Amino acid sequence: MLVEFIHEGMTPETVARIGSPPKGLGVLGIVVRERKTIRLDSIGDHPDSYGFPPNHPSMGSFLGVPVVAGGRAFGNLYLSDKEGGFTDSDVVMVEALSRIAGSALTTARLQERLRGLAVVEDRERIARDLHDSVIQDLFAVGLGLQGMSGRVTDEAAAATLESSVDRLDAAVETLRRYVLQLRGGPHRPLQLEDRLQELVSRMGSAYPSELRLELAIVHTGEEALNDEILSLVTEALSNALRHSEAARVNVLVESDSTGWRLRVQDDGIGFDTSTVRQGMGLGNLRARAEQIGGTTKITSSPGVGTMVEIEIPIS
Repeated sequence: MLVEFIHEGMTPETVARIGSPPKGLGVLGIVVRERKTIRLDSIGDHPDSYGFPPNHPSMGSFLGVPVVAGGRAFGNLYLSDKEGGFTDSDVVMVEALSRIAGSALTTARLQERLRGLAVVEDRERIARDLHDSVIQDLFAVGLGLQGMSGRVTDEAAAATLESSVDRLDAAVETLRRYVLQLRGGPHRPLQLEDRLQELVSRMGSAYPSELRLELAIVHTGEEALNDEILSLVTEALSNALRHSEAARVNVLVESDSTGWRLRVQDDGIGFDTSTVRQGMGLGNLRARAEQIGGTTKITSSPGVGTMVEIEIPIS
């Protein structure tokens, strides 16, 4: 049953006249029990409709989406009375919001658990919890949102989903750095080569593209620069896997006394570099490289594939 009901779009006076909030009967209860999305043109026509209490405003169209956290139902999002009814794009957007909400709840619950642990004694357990629970959930949510973006016809909505995927990718990478630090111990930070190998292995397991990593790191940078290198490779590789439809993606990371050279090349569908949307992450990639004194070159054409090259000089 519903234990708390939060209203949006109704005045406090209207809520007061309605009286007791819903308890999860009727159509609302179906979303609770079955944990599936329900979209109706008229809520009153559903055979399980329980009706409205006195003083309740009339409602026609209905969209109910469950919020799942840690594999358990936590709550639901209910929307009603949209003029013209709810569209497929509405369903995609609200389901995306529910996924993000579920991940946020999972993360918050794990954070509460971690506060009660002795960090020094439980480093490995904390790292395992972060990796097996939060990171995997966030990664799955990112993949789900990515799939949803292809079903949305509204460009603004699709751009919002793409932005959400980018932010989730950044959150995953931040958490992964914490995990690596915990597992490596305070005096044994993992080398950049190991972090790049793990990145390619993880990304390769989630996408059908074949990944190949080539390393020629002679000069190792400071830890902060290594973090930036990893972030640049992550973003370029993520863009290639999500957008190129490539059969093969090659990643090169090399360095010497003069600087760093990064290259991510795919054999995918390519694009016209003069018209591509910045929402694909290319703008973020250029900006991130420029912040550390680097330059970015993107070569692509339809049907040929794409190559992203980044050079970072060492002063």
